[in-house]
Amino acid sequence: MESHQIKVAVLEQKIEDLKPIVLRIDKAIEKLSEVNTTVSRMLAVHEERISKQEQTDIVLFTKIDKLRDKMNGDHDMVLQRLRQLEKRVWMAVGGLAVLSIGLKVMTAIPKVLTNTPVVSTMVRTVSR
Repeated sequence: MESHQIKVAVLEQKIEDLKPIVLRIDKAIEKLSEVNTTVSRMLAVHEERISKQEQTDIVLFTKIDKLRDKMNGDHDMVLQRLRQLEKRVWMAVGGLAVLSIGLKVMTAIPKVLTNTPVVSTMVRTVSR
């Protein structure tokens, strides 16, 4: 029986030796639980931030699309006005060319149509 008592005493001693380890494990489990709670809170905050950022991105992309459409419309309007202006400039250049050619022709026509009169004079010559 004494060997049983020794075994029991040894086991009790081992249990006493394991008590600090079990206490440490309990503290570690508590700290891990706290860390888990903190991480869960952080994840919730980050999920909320990501959600807000996605909403902001949607608003920004919508504004960018509207701005691009407006810029395309303005660009088309400016191109149309430039084409009209270019057309007017070419019409003015053509008109000036026609006028200058017309003036040259108009000044040449009277000279062709009206001959300068040749003055003829009779000279009397006496022969002796």
